[in-house]
This record gives sequence, C-alpha cells and structure tokens, in this order.
Amino acid sequence: MTSFIQPSFPTQHMGVARVESAVKSLQGNFDSTKGLTAMLLAAMVSSLVVVADQWIDTWADGHLMVAWASLWLVGFVALGLFAGAARNVAQTTVSSLNAWSHRVAQQRADERMWVIAKSDPRVMADLMAAQEKGAR
Repeated sequence: MTSFIQPSFPTQHMGVARVESAVKSLQGNFDSTKGLTAMLLAAMVSSLVVVADQWIDTWADGHLMVAWASLWLVGFVALGLFAGAARNVAQTTVSSLNAWSHRVAQQRADERMWVIAKSDPRVMADLMAAQEKGAR
C-alpha cells in the first residue's frame, strides 16, 4: 500500500510579504512636493527668524520674555504667510523637473530607436512609413 504526503508549505516568507506590502503602500502615497514644500518653508521661516532675532536683539535690552514672544510671533506669522508661496514653488519645481525628465527619456528612446533603425532595414521601413503617414 502506497500513500502520498502532500505538505503545503508557504512559497513566500511572511516577513518578505509584509515588507513588500508596506513598500507598495508607501509608493502609492508618496508625494515629492510635500517634502520640498516643507524644506522651502523651513528655509524661509528660519531666514526670517534670524533677521528678526538680529533686529529684536538691538532693542530688547534685558526684556528676554518680550524678545522670546516676539520671535515666536514672527515665526508663526512667517509660517502662515509663506506656506502658500512655498507650496506653489514646490509644485512648479516638481512639475518642471518631471517634464524635463520626460523629455530626456523620450529623446534617449528616440536615439536608441534610430540606432536600431540604422542597423535593421525593417525598422527603418516602418519608421519611413510612419513618417509618410504623418506627413499626409
């Protein structure tokens, strides 16, 4: 009498599956403009706070609480004023970089296709036919 054993072992490690699902969920939610906006906003606010600190230091002789409160007020007002501008600059920068990388990728693909077309007459004939069809 013969008996067959068919064990069912997992084909993928559970830890690997969790990491892959976490990476997929992070890739879907990633927005590069948010990070750039935060960095631009931090740079704008910090430069304004440094200038305000220098200005407050000249007239706050011994009044540290007033100087501290004024500096925080300047920081929060700067956050409110520059948030929209930083967001707009970040969105413009990211969209122009995306357009630039798309143009570079398209140019490289065209160059590769042309190299292939030079060595393969069938591809060259297809390109010529497409070019004639587009000229009509």
